[in-house]
Amino acid sequence: MMEIKIGEQRVGPDHPPFIIAEMSGNHNQSIDRALEIVEQAAKAGAHALKIQTYTADTMTLDHKSDEFHIGDAESLWKGKSLYELYQEAYTPWNWHKKIFERCRELGMIGFSTPFDESSVDFLESLRVPLYKIASFENTDLPLIKKVAKTGKPVIISTGMATAGEITEMVEAFESAGGKDLILLKCTSSYPATPKNSNIVTIPHMKDLFQCQIGLSDHTLGTGVAVASVALGATVVEKHFTLARKDGGVDAQFSLEPEEMKELVEETERAWQSLGKVNYGPTASEKKSGKYRRSLYITEDLKSGDTLTESNFRAIRPGYGLPPKYYELLLGKKVNADVKRGTPMSWDLIG
Repeated sequence: MMEIKIGEQRVGPDHPPFIIAEMSGNHNQSIDRALEIVEQAAKAGAHALKIQTYTADTMTLDHKSDEFHIGDAESLWKGKSLYELYQEAYTPWNWHKKIFERCRELGMIGFSTPFDESSVDFLESLRVPLYKIASFENTDLPLIKKVAKTGKPVIISTGMATAGEITEMVEAFESAGGKDLILLKCTSSYPATPKNSNIVTIPHMKDLFQCQIGLSDHTLGTGVAVASVALGATVVEKHFTLARKDGGVDAQFSLEPEEMKELVEETERAWQSLGKVNYGPTASEKKSGKYRRSLYITEDLKSGDTLTESNFRAIRPGYGLPPKYYELLLGKKVNADVKRGTPMSWDLIG
């Protein structure tokens, strides 16, 4: 797959995984906390910090009917209206510039998820380098076309989407002139479980849609994300907070700073381990070969003595003939006096 350049950062299979720390609403309506989240994400080694751009009014209606309330008993947000949830979680638009400036100062890419056309226009005024479309908006084809027309790289989460719907997303993106697209495998439950993550879909998506594939991960811990890299994920997005005990709309499935640091380190190790198809010793293994087993004389022998199980064995180190010749040589006679500890060679057989 072609690499994608975002600012000075290159994203693709020939580069370490691109790690995105998702702030979402974990700022708890404090700009100081938001900026501290930025600083801790940078300290942990994340390559990018993502926020969300909407208001409660651009997301939904302040309505009293049941459809506008969260009734799922297992939801983290049970009992709230959609409007109340988005009022609590949204990132004030007058914070965006400060957050993005702090990202740049710390060497991170700052960007956002827009949720309607007005938020795209606002983000364009701030010159964001890329866009993210959330899973719940991935069927909003006009929104996808709007971000595609900016000419910026676009990341789309595919939570809940069928293969047919993903095809529609890709076609909408390309029809609007979009060039650089990354799709994220995503399970839109909060938190998600490893069991329902189905990340073996990643290489299938890559083949089917012919673009880079990553993971938007709502599971706890880092295991699923690390495994996704082994399956070809080039991008990993995880929600991020200073401390889960502080609360916040997404705190329960967010990583803390030490966990984000571990994610960055372990996904890079997973990527490094992929390498290429290889048999035989690597350059670093060659010097270990001398500690393999090989055939040795294990007792002092006189010329004409016969090689037996008691005086001829496969032992370490590896300077003698390979053990595969043991049965062939057993019963042969040596042609000279041989000291115990002599590596076996063809020259010793008369």
